[in-house]
Amino acid sequence: MAEPKTRKTDASVADFIDAVADERQRADCRVLIRMMQKATKAKPAMWGPNIVGFGSSPVVYANGSTLDWPIIGFSPRKPSLSIYLMPGFDASAAALKKLGKVKTGKSCLYVKRLADVDVGVLDAMIVDSVKRVRQQARAR
Repeated sequence: MAEPKTRKTDASVADFIDAVADERQRADCRVLIRMMQKATKAKPAMWGPNIVGFGSSPVVYANGSTLDWPIIGFSPRKPSLSIYLMPGFDASAAALKKLGKVKTGKSCLYVKRLADVDVGVLDAMIVDSVKRVRQQARAR
């Protein structure tokens, strides 16, 4: 198996966020850092060149191999903020309906800006996601 590109690095999260071109997106990133740090009690770290992650938990693949991955994280992309809620959204369908203007992937929320969503609902989803990842890790 090839080495994964997304691994924890020693790069500076502050420098990464400061380099985000859009001022509003930089401010949104700082809000996400506070929310995710509070939920995980972990300091932010760079995972690969463009993901800010918090904590780590092993992900087990179908072939039995494992890889460390952040418990929760985000990446400021040009079209939107990508917010990684690792367990996915099966348990949060009701919260998604209340959240506001978002798109979803398997484990990813795509948010143009935090002003488009109910930040209280997002915070609750972040806390729930962290709790579920930790429960899954303990169950292994």
